[in-house]
Amino acid sequence: MSPPVVVLGARGMLGTDLMDYLAGRHIAAKGYDLPEVDITSAEHLKNILEGAKLIINCAAYTNVEKAESETEPAFRVNGQAVGILGRLAKERSIPVLHISTDFVFDGTLDRPYVETDPANPLSAYGKSKYEGEKMLSVSGCQFCIVRLQWTYGRAGVNFVRKIVAAARAGKPLRVVDDQVGSPTATAETAKILCRMIELPIFPEGVYHLAAKGYVSRYEMARFIFNTLKMNVSLSPCKTSDFPTAAKRPLNSRFDCRKLEQLLAVEMRPWQEPLREYLERL
Repeated sequence: MSPPVVVLGARGMLGTDLMDYLAGRHIAAKGYDLPEVDITSAEHLKNILEGAKLIINCAAYTNVEKAESETEPAFRVNGQAVGILGRLAKERSIPVLHISTDFVFDGTLDRPYVETDPANPLSAYGKSKYEGEKMLSVSGCQFCIVRLQWTYGRAGVNFVRKIVAAARAGKPLRVVDDQVGSPTATAETAKILCRMIELPIFPEGVYHLAAKGYVSRYEMARFIFNTLKMNVSLSPCKTSDFPTAAKRPLNSRFDCRKLEQLLAVEMRPWQEPLREYLERL
């Protein structure tokens, strides 16, 4: 029999920090990931849901570039599997908290995105994640979707680690200054998710979660190198200067007031958790 909280994708970037924070809060939880549990398998899911009171789905196909050529596995994991999970959860009356992304938007608005803004994903990854949102919403289960952006943590691959590694290799760096968002620590995200699941009533619906404030990728890189006191040849460029297989939203800004009002909290400014993360690198 599973503990009250089942975490899928428990060894990923968010899942790792979430499992640690749940343990610190003495919340009974069991984490699952590949290879022992494949979320695209209904049988695998049935085996781990017995006795569960809540499911947190952090599992996802996250390679944005490869998703353009590996569309089928991306949609199977990010879309169809979420629908299966929702139907199984409905049959067992288990609420599902599902993690989604800013990539469901096209980034063309001139203001931060609110939860009710229409989705219009540009990439196969974004389309697969939005498919998952839709399939969960029609599954009949009690659900909460939390959209994240620009995440970084101690597990997995992220922008911070990649750019620091490139700088340490002595390369001159060009970073885009026309993509704007909020660098969001998975350690901070884990704290917010725990506060959500500890509410007396499960928070149904869609929520945006990101650090407070906005910055371009270029300014973020400059902050990283200044904090680490690294002398790096860094220059700005445009997204169009680096053609990629997947299109990315230029505006990833989130309006998080709905979540802040739900929890009666204010998100921390993006600089604070990032500085703490860099100190531990």
